[in-house]
Amino acid sequence: MRVLVINSGSSSLKYQVRDTESNEIGATGLIERIGEGAGGPANHGEAMDQVAAALEAGLAEKPLDAVGHRVVHGGERFSEPVLINNEITRAIERLNPLAPLHNPANVLGIRAITAKWPDMPQVAVFDTAFHRTLPEHAWRYAVPDSLYRKYGIRRYGFHGTSHEFVTARAAELLGVPVEDFNAVVAHLGNGASLAAVKGGASIDTSMGFTPLEGLVMGTRSGDIDPSILVFLQRQGLSADEIDTLLNRESGLKALFGDNDMRAIVDAAEAGDKQAQVALDVTSYRLAKYIGGYHVAVGGAQAIVFTAGIGENSAAFREQVVARLGALGVKLDGAANLVRSGSPRVVSTPDSAIAVLVVPTDEEQAIAEATAAVVLAS
Repeated sequence: MRVLVINSGSSSLKYQVRDTESNEIGATGLIERIGEGAGGPANHGEAMDQVAAALEAGLAEKPLDAVGHRVVHGGERFSEPVLINNEITRAIERLNPLAPLHNPANVLGIRAITAKWPDMPQVAVFDTAFHRTLPEHAWRYAVPDSLYRKYGIRRYGFHGTSHEFVTARAAELLGVPVEDFNAVVAHLGNGASLAAVKGGASIDTSMGFTPLEGLVMGTRSGDIDPSILVFLQRQGLSADEIDTLLNRESGLKALFGDNDMRAIVDAAEAGDKQAQVALDVTSYRLAKYIGGYHVAVGGAQAIVFTAGIGENSAAFREQVVARLGALGVKLDGAANLVRSGSPRVVSTPDSAIAVLVVPTDEEQAIAEATAAVVLAS
């Protein structure tokens, strides 16, 4: 099945055509500056016109069978990919308050496809779905129940499509049935999250009600004393200013002045103390979470690194694993330095827990999920 995978952002639209039988990538592209003037598309409808034009020659020979959309927030309703119709689109739209930067753009992408190709099957694949298996003691916050019932305030978790994809491939690499697989999966990119996986299912995750909670990220603070927000508001900062501060001006960017892990590692190796502080803070937070999730899953069989930083920064992996000596984790220095697009083990044979690097491929995961839903409908 030939699937067009769409990832709509507020001002961008990333696309890829994937053949789910051969896994061949037919086309890929990124359209930016949507609605920002300066020569960019005026809206997502115009962006879809550009996508259609870019695909036109190929579609004449090999037409599309379906479109799969990455949708960031599925709330409590959506625990698996679904075939999109008008009611589903409205349901996703009603979740806009839970993901105001993402879901509205996802809906715009869905509506643009509907207008362009009204008879094309479309499937929504939700970032939150993999984490719908969290037990209540993991997803509930210790706040009045009315906040959960009225506003849906609870832990949802994100990066689920990546966590699920990587979990299956890590289990396969170790020769363990996924339903028997316990692991801590670290999706480390500009946004970063951990998943505690027990029996192949997510039982805890570091991101919460929003993607702000948890690890130190590129521009997000991660965990922070909630009273700081109240303090800053009393100092005169508005809600929007605090939101910008914590989501766009914190994390590695705040600690070093740059959110590019490669630049930070290079600077630290050159003796920059502030860069080393950024690495220390980030690796320490991550190691603490790994230790906690090792306990949560009843003993992890693997610690899995994935996404941009997790797959490509050998230096950061080394810093993190160096903090896990109490767990008996040992890194193979030579194996850790190997760069490869294939899943691989980077720990020593006598490491108490295997350390893996498993490349993620969210587009492949979305294409496969889309094909499965369409074929079953």
